[in-house]
Amino acid sequence: MKKSETVKAHNPSLTFRVWVYFRIGWANYFAFLFAATTTLVTTYFLLIQDVQLIKEIFPTFTHYVVTAILVGVPFLITIGYIHFQRSQAFKAESDVRIESNPHQRRILFNTELLLEIVFRLNNLFLRKLNNEKLTEKELGEIYMIQEKIQDYKQHRTISDSKLKGLFGVTILSDIDKINMKNSELT
Repeated sequence: MKKSETVKAHNPSLTFRVWVYFRIGWANYFAFLFAATTTLVTTYFLLIQDVQLIKEIFPTFTHYVVTAILVGVPFLITIGYIHFQRSQAFKAESDVRIESNPHQRRILFNTELLLEIVFRLNNLFLRKLNNEKLTEKELGEIYMIQEKIQDYKQHRTISDSKLKGLFGVTILSDIDKINMKNSELT
């Protein structure tokens, strides 16, 4: 695939695609810059300019902006770090994204499915390396896995309703329990 090529979803709607780009541009860039500029201008010219004590600390608007940037940027970086690394807020956001977005659920399911298959193949490979013969039950399991994978490839959907029992793969609540156990061990 060339760098200029873009992989697009099936039947993309140009109207909604443009709407998403507009919202991201507005929320992440324009509104942020506009709000920051408005806050700096408003606080300086309505508050600082009229209070002599603060006016001595920030004699010009430039002094105020430079100080706000030098103090504000590290402070906001710290708040962002806490949001992603130390608070439950980001975990809740991620949970909502996975629960509400069928594509995210599909990625999660595919990953869990691949881990299960790799685990089973490794067990079989180790048995083969130890010159152990497979039992009829294990051979039946291999054929069953092949059939399930073939069926999955032919009938896959974004919805996970049909897939919950496939291979006994764990879904969100079980993954949360595993993550909690792992964090307790560290």
